[in-house]
Amino acid sequence: MSFLDRVRRCNHRDLARYVPFAADGRQLGWITPARADVLLGFSKVFTPLAHQATRPGGVTFVADLDTPEARSAAVAALLPRLPPDLFAKPRNEIYGVKNQWSEPAAFTIDRALVPAIGARAFGVHLNGYIKRGGEFLLWIGTRAMDLRVEPGKRDNMVAGGQPAGLSLMDNLVKECAEEAHLPEALARRASSAGAIRYAFDAPEGLRMDTLFCYDLAVPEDFVPQPSEEISRFDLLPVHEVLALVRDTEAFKFNVGLVILDFAMRHGLIGPDSEPDFEAIAMGLRQSPQPIV
Repeated sequence: MSFLDRVRRCNHRDLARYVPFAADGRQLGWITPARADVLLGFSKVFTPLAHQATRPGGVTFVADLDTPEARSAAVAALLPRLPPDLFAKPRNEIYGVKNQWSEPAAFTIDRALVPAIGARAFGVHLNGYIKRGGEFLLWIGTRAMDLRVEPGKRDNMVAGGQPAGLSLMDNLVKECAEEAHLPEALARRASSAGAIRYAFDAPEGLRMDTLFCYDLAVPEDFVPQPSEEISRFDLLPVHEVLALVRDTEAFKFNVGLVILDFAMRHGLIGPDSEPDFEAIAMGLRQSPQPIV
């Protein structure tokens, strides 16, 4: 096992399996032909994407759905009619569909269906830490056993998907309260520390995520409290955390990347000591290139 294996795990994809999903003349996702055929069956909402000399096929909205509001309403109306073997059950969390965080959303969609169309999802991850005797110690959560995604795996102190209609900081404050009972005043002291990106093939479609990373030095006497999503917290020396990332399957699939990013930013992993340093650094910020 190696750190690079963790990065590669989140970037294993074959774009030949997909055709473009577009809106307003911009590619916003990647969709399998089988899922594209289902959507194209709703001819009042979707139509084939024209002018695809380099990649036959593709899906876009019909011309009449020319506003984000109209597209969002049309997608929401057809969700109950989508076959469950190809489209996951809705989670009643609404995400905006866009290529960059700073863009306005082309439309909104239930969180569960974002990978089905291969759209970019955004999230926030918080590295909660203290520094003692010159060494970082990280607060590490353990995911509840009844969670849909990777129950029982280790996690960052706080992490969550980014719903439409909230700023990143407001969402981080919300997740801090829900997952670790952090007071708002403490959560708002978190500092933005960059972003990582990855994309990989999954049963539900192409998972293409941007995770905005935050660092928070918490007081020595602060102990995060378990919640419905996190069953326990442990304060671990960073070298133990990195060993778990490298040598075990203890962590949720994307959390190791956030921890690697933290370690590289704080000089805990460097190019002289880690032979895969350059490949890891580049792999933390990958993105499939659109073709329209």
